[in-house]
Amino acid sequence: MKTNLQVFFSALLVAVMTISSSLVQAQTTKEEFLSKWENSKKFTLDVLAKMPDSGMDYKTDPGAMTFKEQIHHIGSAIVGISKGFLKGADDAPSVDVKTATREELAAFVAAAYDYGANTVKGLSAADEAEKIEVFGNMVSRRQVEALLIDHSTHHRGSAIAYLRAVGVEPPAFVGF
Repeated sequence: MKTNLQVFFSALLVAVMTISSSLVQAQTTKEEFLSKWENSKKFTLDVLAKMPDSGMDYKTDPGAMTFKEQIHHIGSAIVGISKGFLKGADDAPSVDVKTATREELAAFVAAAYDYGANTVKGLSAADEAEKIEVFGNMVSRRQVEALLIDHSTHHRGSAIAYLRAVGVEPPAFVGF
């Protein structure tokens, strides 16, 4: 009898935890996302500002992007993903990475982050919850928002490694 009660209560506990976990939302609120997004923008611009002009075309190997291309890729991906999957407006910022000065690149990255923020602000809760196909996966637009952060972090991390490779101390990480 004692074993049957233990099995029953164990099964009940598992059922309650399963139901509870489905009710918990793992994503942050829109306000929390936008705060983190603004931090990501500032950190990316700080990384760009640290690279000396002599290192803008540095790359770790012949097949890699240059530092300048890493930073540009962050901005262009924000624009492309926001426009393609988050209902971003047609008037998206752009810049030619080959001819862009540091100042033009910084202005583009700032505008790309602002474009991403404005796009996210324009999404309703229903828009964010809607499942769409992205790169062969069915995901919510909320998951695409998380992808934007992850992608920016990934390429900014590469840019930070480039800074270290040319002997530059990167800016200190600020989490919030």
